[in-house]
Amino acid sequence: MEPQEIDDELSTTGAQELLASTSAAHLAYIGEDETPRVVPVGFFWTGNQFVISTAATAPKVKALSTRPAVALAIDAGDTPDQARSLSIRGQASVEIVDGVVDEYLAAARRSMDAEGAAEFERNVREMYDQMARIAITPHWVRYYDFGAGRMPRFLQDLAERNQS
Repeated sequence: MEPQEIDDELSTTGAQELLASTSAAHLAYIGEDETPRVVPVGFFWTGNQFVISTAATAPKVKALSTRPAVALAIDAGDTPDQARSLSIRGQASVEIVDGVVDEYLAAARRSMDAEGAAEFERNVREMYDQMARIAITPHWVRYYDFGAGRMPRFLQDLAERNQS
């Protein structure tokens, strides 16, 4: 996928709303035993990368250092008409940082008031001597809004065929 196509998908109103409304996603990767994993994660969108922060000892850290190809899914909606999803494929880079990853704190600030965020920051600074900063650079992105008819091509084809 060309960089402009990625930017076009990410800049749609619905994708921007989804990115602004949540910091929860599901990360898919291949584990060290070469079997697939899907784990819930928190993320922070920098405008260029999705940043996930975790303990330096988390199993995904070692696995992603060996096999950096990943997929990320960000979903919302409780009914078929409300179902929206941002599907991302990309490459992860892992960096071990001293202390707390800046984007980890930035993500927390998005969902907490100032007092709660300050307490959260104190607690995580006491907990982590080091963290892993996992930065995902998207190579393919699709935004789906099923209620608005923005869905995978095969579903559009099927729906159109059944309307005839």
